[in-house]
Amino acid sequence: MRDRGLMHTRETIGAGVDSSLVLEVGPGPGYLGLEWLKATDGTRLHGLEISPAMIAVAQRNAQEYGITKRAEFMEGNALAMPFEDATFDGAFSNGSPHEWAEPERVFDEIARGLKPGGAYCLGDLRCDINPVIAWFMKLMTSRELKAGFASSLKAAYTVVKLQEMLPKTALADATVSADAFGLSMTRRKPGCASGGEAVGGAGEDA
Repeated sequence: MRDRGLMHTRETIGAGVDSSLVLEVGPGPGYLGLEWLKATDGTRLHGLEISPAMIAVAQRNAQEYGITKRAEFMEGNALAMPFEDATFDGAFSNGSPHEWAEPERVFDEIARGLKPGGAYCLGDLRCDINPVIAWFMKLMTSRELKAGFASSLKAAYTVVKLQEMLPKTALADATVSADAFGLSMTRRKPGCASGGEAVGGAGEDA
């Protein structure tokens, strides 16, 4: 996905996740977070990953990118994140929400970890993707990953399903949007940014 220019980097930055200390939930091999670090200045990343094997891969990739001082990958469960309240200036995740056993709890944890005014961008596949696009994406996936892609697609959500789920969480005011490939949940946590300017909901300029 990275080599084909299909990472979620531009969407993440466009949602306002572009500065200071940011949390990535479920970084896997770390490519999205590392590409995000490359595209932003003065930023740091904490990647929370449940798999020790993936953490090792992400750490190796950070060394290859030459940005180990700005990236930290740690083991932890998104259902109970090992961070203090209001730790992060932003948060993002892509391709992970459909794997969360209790997504509502993870949404609450993300909100808890964000500072007031912190932006978030949570992206994932959509299970109602156009069959032609799904077929095209499978063509770009290696034989070893095809089964995993099919399973992930089946477990993914629709816009309507997320809109029904979010009101029960601390991300109740998130904007849910869809494109040809997947879904995004974006907004800023209510409150004030570090400069004291009040920030609000979706559609506002970051």
